[in-house]
Order: sequence, then structure tokens, then C-alpha cells
Amino acid sequence: MKNLPLSFLFFIPFVAFVTAASHSQTQPDSARFYYNLIVNPQKSIDIPKGIKYYQLQKEKHLKEGNTYQAIQDIRLIAIGQNTLGDLYETETAFVEALTLIDTAAESDTLSQSRVGLYNQLGNIYRFQYNYEKSIKAFDNALRFSKKQTDSITIINNKANVFKDSQDYESALKQLNLAKSKNNISQDSLLLALVLDNLGSVQAKLKIPDALENLKKAQKIRAQENNLTGLYASYKNLTLYYFDKKEKEQATKYANKAYQTANTINIASFVQDALSLFVIIGEDEKMIAYKNLSDSMAKEKQLAENKNAFIKYNVANERKKTAAALLNEEKQKTHKILFLTIGLLVFISSIFIYFISKSKHKKEKLEQIHITESRISKKVHDEVANDVYHLMAKVQGNVTENEELLDDLEKIYNRTRDISKENSAIEIQENFSLQLNDLLLNYQNEKVKIVTHNISKIEWKYLSSIKKTTIYRVLQELMTNMKKHSNASMVVVSFQQNNKKTLIEYTDNGKGCELKNKNGLQNTENRIQALNGTIIFDSKPTKGFKAKITL
Repeated sequence: MKNLPLSFLFFIPFVAFVTAASHSQTQPDSARFYYNLIVNPQKSIDIPKGIKYYQLQKEKHLKEGNTYQAIQDIRLIAIGQNTLGDLYETETAFVEALTLIDTAAESDTLSQSRVGLYNQLGNIYRFQYNYEKSIKAFDNALRFSKKQTDSITIINNKANVFKDSQDYESALKQLNLAKSKNNISQDSLLLALVLDNLGSVQAKLKIPDALENLKKAQKIRAQENNLTGLYASYKNLTLYYFDKKEKEQATKYANKAYQTANTINIASFVQDALSLFVIIGEDEKMIAYKNLSDSMAKEKQLAENKNAFIKYNVANERKKTAAALLNEEKQKTHKILFLTIGLLVFISSIFIYFISKSKHKKEKLEQIHITESRISKKVHDEVANDVYHLMAKVQGNVTENEELLDDLEKIYNRTRDISKENSAIEIQENFSLQLNDLLLNYQNEKVKIVTHNISKIEWKYLSSIKKTTIYRVLQELMTNMKKHSNASMVVVSFQQNNKKTLIEYTDNGKGCELKNKNGLQNTENRIQALNGTIIFDSKPTKGFKAKITL
């Protein structure tokens, strides 16, 4: 017989899906009862009862958030639906279970569930005569398989696909691999499954061990009272003796297969058992009738599969469309995220740049102060002292040189002032008093100095470099006033605005044009080095103003 009859194809999952057997060992008696209705049914009405039970269990477990148990429920539903021949519903259940795994938080821990589901999918494709996809599904199951008993079952199922396609050499290779696994002897039904299929393939290849393996499998199944497996053994023994032209033995096992099918009481089993009598009866017309029936059944199945495939693809395309939209949204989200990260990096770079620039300015300003102090010391120690010694020498030797002495004294005083203006400033704890003393030093009988709110500034929160800069800038403004403005009144006002310090300088001097700032440029540089601003306002005869923000 080249092709398995359709009725027998629906029987295969009971034998092939041994991986689920361990599931029943952990269940209470009531659950085990319904489990056996699916895995080892005794009557035709058992399977729908089992399916209904596991559908209710699936809903219950989903509500409880028990994804693992819900997946096990769906697997058993798929087994039942597959046995009844409802391939479309079986495949739908399979997709539902895989979707649950993919969306579950513990997806990585559900690899064992993937094994059973891919194994079931392999059987579905086998029933659809899609052998290439069937092998691929079984290979996926093996990829996730961690238990040796699972891998034995899957390898056996791959062998069945090769056997269906009459590639007996490949089937033999797979079955020998399954039989060589160490743990196979620990599961008698699993061993019987492999031995029965191995014997069937060996018979096709005329290998002597065929009958021994077939009988070993039959004996184990009889001891375990495994009716569905026992039916498979009786059927394979019937076909073995038929190929050997031992009609009496073939008829003997065909009768046993028929009795077992009636005990199971599922129509597809009984129909398949009766077909054995047609085969061994050697009535050419009956055999022709059976072959025609099998061919028509196969064509009908392929048509139903195609229709189911179209329905499935329509539903799947809708899912794909939804998935595509979701993926598009994810891509948009990722794009926005990358743009946001890029913008943050850009802003951070700018921020770091300005921080570095500000730090550089501060360092530069500090270096200026150090340089000024060094120049001041050098002017005082060298130039001023030399001028003083020259004055002393001239004074002691030549009395007519009083004009020269006066000029030298002016140079000395100017040098002393330069030294004083550029000497290091030791910032005092009471900076408001120190700054006030600086300003009042420029007051005399011709110039009155007025300060406002100098003591209200919280000077303790300002850094030393800012205080030094304020001191120097006001010193330069006051010196500029003394030298050039002829002012009689100077007002310096202070104001605190949050973290900003505002200083306004005003005098009533002769003013000037601001096109050429000359000496004021140094003042402006000092303030800008600290990211502050200084604004000058002056016109001839209108006095001079400066507004500092720091």
C-alpha cells in the first residue's frame, strides 16, 4: 500500500504525541480522566468531551494569567481536533498557542511548550501531504527540545514522514537514531512506538530484524493495554505477513486489528481496520475500489486542506496587516527615540562646549590676574626702586636738577600706582567693606563718591574670581574717572536679581565718544570672560555710565 489511508492518518497523533504523556502524571484524578479522553480515548464520544473540558480550562487559566497551563490546554485541544480530522481548527489552535508564547513575559522559559507545538504542526503538515514543511516543523521542535524522550518522539515522527514518501532509507536512519538514545528503555510505550515503526520500515527494505521488532512492540503495548498503539501493531503485522504472502497470519492479525478498532469504537479506526480485509482478500475489483476510494479521499483531503489554507491565510494576512501597522508604529517610536537621543547628545555637546569655553575663560582670567600680580611686583621691585635710587643720587650731587627730580617723582608715583592697580587682591571676608573702601579712596574735596545697597548683596555666594573681577573693573572705572572725566559726583549702585549681580556706575563728568573704548576694552574683556555683560553709555558733556551684569 503506497499511501496510508486517510482514516489512519487521524489516528497517528495518539501514537506520535507521546511528549504529552508526562503531563498527566502531575494532574489530579479528574483532570487525568479528561486527559485520557484526548490521548487514549476508549469511545468515539470521548474526544469531544475532552475538547470541551480543555476549552473551559483554557479560558480559566487565561483569566488567572497562567500562560503555561493555557498553552498545555490548547495543545490537548489541538490533539483532539486533529484526531477528529479538523485540520483547520487544529492549525488555528497551534497558532493561538504560539502567539501566547511570543507575547508571554516568560517566553524564554516556555521552550518545552514550543517543542510540543512544533511537533503537532509537523503532524498537521504530514496529514496535508506537505512533507517538506513537515520535516522543517519537526526540525524546529528538535531545536527547542531539551528532554531526550521528546527528541526520540520527534525523530520517530520525522521517520514517519520519510516512510509516507517511501524514502525508507532516510526513515531507517532516523529510527536507528531514535533507538540508540540512552533513555528510550525507560519509557516502554516510547520504545514500542520506535520498534513498531522500525520493524515496518525494515520490512519494506527486507531486513531480517523486522518481525522481531514488530512483535516486541506488540507485546509491550498489550502489557500496557495501550489500545491505539496495539491497533497500530496489529495493522503493521497484518501488512508484514501480507507482503510475505502468508495469508493465514495476515488474516489473524487483521481480525485482531478489527476487534481492537471496535473496542476503541471510533469510526475512522473501524473503517481503517475493514480496509485491511480488502487488501488481503486479493479481490482485484475490491482492491481497485479501495485504491480509488483512497485516491478520492486524498484528493478530497487536499481540496479541504487548500480551502483551509486559504481561510487560514486570509486570517493570517489580517494578523500580518495588524502586525505590520504595529511594526510601523514601533519603527516610528524608535525613530522618535533615536532623534530624541540625537538631540540630547547634540544639546549635551553644546552644553559641554560652553562649559569648557567658560572654564577656559575663567582659567584665562585667573592667568591674567597672576600675570598682573607678577607685573606689579616687577614694576615695584625693579622700576620703582631704580627710579628712587636715581632720585637719591641726583638729589645728593646736583641741586639745580629740581625739575628733573620733580619729573622723576612723577614717574615713581605713576609706577607705584600701576603696581598698586595690578597687585594681587586678597579678598576679605567682609567684601562689601573692602569694596566700599576701594571706592571711597577716590573721594576728595573735588569728587564725592556715593554707594547704594553695597551691603545688601550676598557676597558670600560669589566666587573669589567674580569678586576679584568686580574689584578690578570698579577700580579701572574709578581710575578712568579720576584721570579723564573731571567729575564731581560718582554714584555706584548694587542690586541682587536672583543669581545675577547688577552694578550701575554713573558720574557727571565731561563724557566722551565711545567709538574708541581704549582703556575700557580691558574692563570689557574681564566681564565677558565670566559670561557677564558690561554696557557703556556716554556722550560729550553728558557724563559716563556703565551697567555691569554678572
